[in-house]
Amino acid sequence: MSDGAAVAQPRSATELFVAFNALALQGFGGVLPVAQRELVDQRGWLTREQFAQALSVGQVLPGPNIVNLALMIGDRFFGWRGAFAAMAGLLAAPLVIVLALAIFYARVAAEPMVAGAIRGMGAVAAGLVLAMAVKLAPTLRTNPLPLALCALACVATWLLVGLLRAPMALTVLGLGGAMVAFAWWWLGRPPRAS
Repeated sequence: MSDGAAVAQPRSATELFVAFNALALQGFGGVLPVAQRELVDQRGWLTREQFAQALSVGQVLPGPNIVNLALMIGDRFFGWRGAFAAMAGLLAAPLVIVLALAIFYARVAAEPMVAGAIRGMGAVAAGLVLAMAVKLAPTLRTNPLPLALCALACVATWLLVGLLRAPMALTVLGLGGAMVAFAWWWLGRPPRAS
């Protein structure tokens, strides 16, 4: 992550643990929108651009995006201790809650009201992710790649995964690899004379 503008910093690995624990407990249905609000807007540990960069890297790495993000942010501030503290804070309390809910859900899963509630939570989670995307969209202005190409890559991803049901791994390797190669070429070319 590039440093960009100066931002606040957590005082200790314990503060990282507490912060990630708090955001994990707020993020039912999806932690990423809560993480963006908490880490950028409330705590000021990252700028929106830094959050978008870290999220971009976290999305192409194996594993859950939010865990990858927690590891990168923890490492940024306190090395491996910070990475461990952020990840532990993110996973500890939710693990206990999810295990308890799984036991409860096994007993009530057949109830129509429960099935409806689960569908409703899915819609809320999709809305939260969409809201985060809209909030982070202004960071695209600082992207050095052509905006039209980025939009084309988004549409192509949506077509491949959303409509054609192409496997996510193949889409990331194929389309993602092509975009990385293009970015490498685009950023390495000599600047045009004005």
